[in-house]
Amino acid sequence: MSASKLFESYKLGPITLSNRTVMAPLTRNRAIEGFVPNPLAVEYYAQRATAGLLITEASQISQQGQGYQDTPGIYTKEQVAGWKKVTDAVHAKGGHIFIQLWHVGRISHTSLQPNGGAPVSASAIKAKGKTYVNNTFTETSEPRALELSEIPGLIEDYRKAAKNAIEAGFDGVEIHAANGYLLEQFARDSTNKRTDEYGGSIENRARLILEVAKAVAEEIGAERTGIRISPVTPANDAALDSEPQKLFDYIVDGLNAEKLVYIHVVEGATGGPRDIAPFDYASLRKRFKGAYIANNGYDLALAEKVLAAGEADLIAFGKLFIANSDLVERFKTGAELNKPDQATFYGGSAKGYTDYPTLAEKKQAAE
Repeated sequence: MSASKLFESYKLGPITLSNRTVMAPLTRNRAIEGFVPNPLAVEYYAQRATAGLLITEASQISQQGQGYQDTPGIYTKEQVAGWKKVTDAVHAKGGHIFIQLWHVGRISHTSLQPNGGAPVSASAIKAKGKTYVNNTFTETSEPRALELSEIPGLIEDYRKAAKNAIEAGFDGVEIHAANGYLLEQFARDSTNKRTDEYGGSIENRARLILEVAKAVAEEIGAERTGIRISPVTPANDAALDSEPQKLFDYIVDGLNAEKLVYIHVVEGATGGPRDIAPFDYASLRKRFKGAYIANNGYDLALAEKVLAAGEADLIAFGKLFIANSDLVERFKTGAELNKPDQATFYGGSAKGYTDYPTLAEKKQAAE
């Protein structure tokens, strides 16, 4: 089992990953005042530094980009300082770490927005769904359509966040363009009814994703810029685009032209069925010359199969990394996996965050 391709090193832009496992971004809602990463996050990420690449929980690029309580940001000096402690700890363990840049768009609530304003989206279409504020699940607020004049400022927020990420010591950034959040709200015709240059045709609806990718890549280097997409997920009331294959083939062609270091693809429904809608992921793989990170429902067997077939370069695991900080070692040795405690996923303290026992700790306890 240890001769598997999953445990081979991989060159990702300027960094060499020790293996092909990726810890997927996982929202944990544990930020402290000022949306600064919790000091416990230093231990949490350092514990998981044996992953080839860590991708942090989604972190908002501005207050307007926030959609849930207690999620960290990357737009203030205090947030940058908080994240610097995390990256230093991960690098001290020999790991590599990217931060995921987030703007939720309409998946928000007025209580989180600047001056209690309406959340923004491509169009003023309310999401049928809930967010988490004031320690309870609450319906999302009615959004307003972003004014054309506001879009350059939004792109600038992404650029500044990327610059802040490098200042905080990250090896790179992942632009969150998946799971029904703002960039995907612009891309899909189910959520974008605009009639200006950001609406209508596939080229227009893809424009914002590609402009953000270009701005970030120009700021920190394409070799440090990745992006996450989810062509068919229904997450956050993101109804399927009328032509998902054409849309995402076009988007990936554009991302390839920008020479981004990777695309991170949610295959199927986020956290759900992989076959929820027809889609040819191999088409994206062929179109994109950088790394392809495959995500959604992967276990060791599926990861081995996909890597052996050359259908992906890296495999992202989510919930398995929550409960198994030493997941790579467990995969190598065929050890039993800890089961994640869903009750502690969102919010809380060390319980269900940094206290899952490692193999070494279990062995020590048994002696």
